[in-house]
Amino acid sequence: MTAREPGRELRIAQRPEADALLSRSPLAALTGMLLDQQVPMEWAFTGPYTIATRMGRDDLDAREIAAYDPEAFAALLAAKPAVHRYPGSMAGRVQRLCQHVVDRYNGDAGAVWRDVTTGDELLKRLEALPGYGPQKARIFLALLGKRLGVRPDGWREAAGPYGDEGAFRSVADITGPEALARVRATKQEAKRAAKEAKRAAGEAKRAAGERSS
Repeated sequence: MTAREPGRELRIAQRPEADALLSRSPLAALTGMLLDQQVPMEWAFTGPYTIATRMGRDDLDAREIAAYDPEAFAALLAAKPAVHRYPGSMAGRVQRLCQHVVDRYNGDAGAVWRDVTTGDELLKRLEALPGYGPQKARIFLALLGKRLGVRPDGWREAAGPYGDEGAFRSVADITGPEALARVRATKQEAKRAAKEAKRAAGEAKRAAGERSS
């Protein structure tokens, strides 16, 4: 199944109007995922609603955003409250994403996944999006499968650990405030473990140096 199932809703922004836009607008969902770095998840996924509101629209339009004056668009994202901690650089990324959607999908963001038949094919399309690396692409693939019912063959495998059932690793697992808290806790634990592993590796390297001297 590749079409989105009706009645599916995202609850990442924790604001009804912002989540409603994410749920019905493929471009808003893609943009929220793009913004999801170096800021809290709720802040990132509220961004598409903030952008649309400031543009006087009820949805994002890829052609309009791609053609927007870059300085004016950066100023739109920077107006308080800012859409992102780094509004200037993220404005450029959003515009490049929209230009890609225009060039490759005739401005229809939903076409990124509408006709895919396999998870691997969908992953390749997502990885080709400006601002989407392998990890972000896998997380968004899991989001599509778990929350929006976009489930081509092999989608869980293509999403890697983010596709695991019952996991609380990413925005793909957020269904409300409690799930958000669990995902945040998992992320913090992963950061702590990575920091500890780095410290241990440094100590082992120093010890090896002392033994060889």
